Amino acid sequence: MNKDNYKWWALALLWVAFFLQQGTRQLFGPSVPAMCASFGVDKVAIGVVGTVFAMMYGICVPFAGLTADLFNRKWMVTIGVGVFCLGIFASGFVASVGLLILTYGILNGLGQTFYYPSATSLISQLHKESRATAISILQLGLYIGIIGCGGLAGFVAGKGGESWRVPFWIFGGIGLAWAVALAIFLRDTKPVGEEGKGNSEKEKSAEGSISGKPTIGEAFKAVFSKPTALCVILGLAMMIYVDIGFKNWMPTYLKENFGEACPFLQHWAGLHAVVWHYLGAIIGVMVGSRIGDKLVKRRPGIRLELGMLGLGLAIPFIVWMALSPSFLMCCVAMFGFGLFRGIYDSNFMASFFDVVNPRYHASGVGIMLCIAFLFGSLSSTVLPWIAKLLDGNMSYSMSSLGGFYLLGVLVTLLARMCFLKKDTER
Repeated sequence: MNKDNYKWWALALLWVAFFLQQGTRQLFGPSVPAMCASFGVDKVAIGVVGTVFAMMYGICVPFAGLTADLFNRKWMVTIGVGVFCLGIFASGFVASVGLLILTYGILNGLGQTFYYPSATSLISQLHKESRATAISILQLGLYIGIIGCGGLAGFVAGKGGESWRVPFWIFGGIGLAWAVALAIFLRDTKPVGEEGKGNSEKEKSAEGSISGKPTIGEAFKAVFSKPTALCVILGLAMMIYVDIGFKNWMPTYLKENFGEACPFLQHWAGLHAVVWHYLGAIIGVMVGSRIGDKLVKRRPGIRLELGMLGLGLAIPFIVWMALSPSFLMCCVAMFGFGLFRGIYDSNFMASFFDVVNPRYHASGVGIMLCIAFLFGSLSSTVLPWIAKLLDGNMSYSMSSLGGFYLLGVLVTLLARMCFLKKDTER
């Protein structure tokens, strides 16, 4: 198979792995009410499980990014998928919140760190001229995985009892089988600077080819010396805070606010909590990626501008979603929220790669995700805590998510106006 064909086959292999990585995260949110009943705990206690997962991910991902730049990315992806799917599979057997923290929070969180930095580094390297498009296709795995896994988890958990465990067994088992497929079919693609000696000096310079392996100090310097990269990271941190809170608590919010008027939400809250949002996001990410790839040569700031547009226009839909008096209007608001979130998603990674030396892409992504997830992890516990202070009403805690998107707009604007021109890699 030639290189042009393989880059799309590799994207397909990594897409399924991303579907599993992101989809299995969404097994948690729709299962929360059933887990509370199964373990005899309240929402704040279960929220700690989501926080531990996100914090574990945030703490470990920079090391996973660095090792992806140092070692074989094929095996980083393969082992990561195997480990997090083992954690998901084992979560279906636990008998307490403490054990769930161990399997879902720690083992799952550790395994997931090894996938994304290596996968995005491989895709960025293989798809030089179609970078945003390829990453956006990968992003579809996130949306479809969340819809499919979240919908199944919500439906099964709605049956009551211990049925919430079944999706953990199903998707954990599928993931373990897919890790074997990755080991067989994914190639060992050499990192930038080790691909061969036939490139011209100009090409090597453009790719950031430097002899020797990158160190963690060099990786931090490559990221922290670029203010644009730091602003992209802070913007992502705001988005991740909103994303974790939305995914973990929207199924519960729908049941509590509209369950009496819409009895079908007992079984389908997990699906409705994500399907309208991510259908909008699919449209947004594909449109935004094509605009970004088409215009970036003529307008270098287009990726950041699309990020600001996406975050900014999503804010009124977040507030509308949280305060909507009817289920129908809430679904319309979730679609609008997802549409503009997708526009943001389509270009944030490409914006980061545009200003960070390719030699440090994987480790740079690890640093970025570390900061974003350590901050974002708080929302899983903070949102139910705010609701508890307000007599259990989650409407105002959910509407507070709009303020974090506004902060994301402001830091992205700072990058576009003050730092991008100086920081862009040539």
